[in-house]
Amino acid sequence: MGEETTNLGSINISPNVVATIAYHATLQSYGIVGLAPKNLAEGLAQTITREPAKGVTVHYDGDNIDIEIYVVVEYGTHITSVAASVADTVRYQVEKTLGLHVNSINIHIAGLRISDMD
Repeated sequence: MGEETTNLGSINISPNVVATIAYHATLQSYGIVGLAPKNLAEGLAQTITREPAKGVTVHYDGDNIDIEIYVVVEYGTHITSVAASVADTVRYQVEKTLGLHVNSINIHIAGLRISDMD
């Protein structure tokens, strides 16, 4: 993915690193209850492997980083505001941490969760 060459050698950044940063940034966003797998097969694979970045897919074509995030939102929150907040937070964290430009972030609302009314 991101590759930088120094006088000591080269540095390669895996897409899993970007996915992990995006995962943690998403969980810290207001209105997010959790992340969801994009389909049943991915859900089963993540259950078996315990992958830390479930619900996040990263595509890198050499110049652009495209991130897709599947989230579960708290019922009663303004969904478009939550999605915009997640996109801004993830973009900021990835660009700040890695110094790479993020081309696009797509937020998919996979479900709503209702908290106990106690």
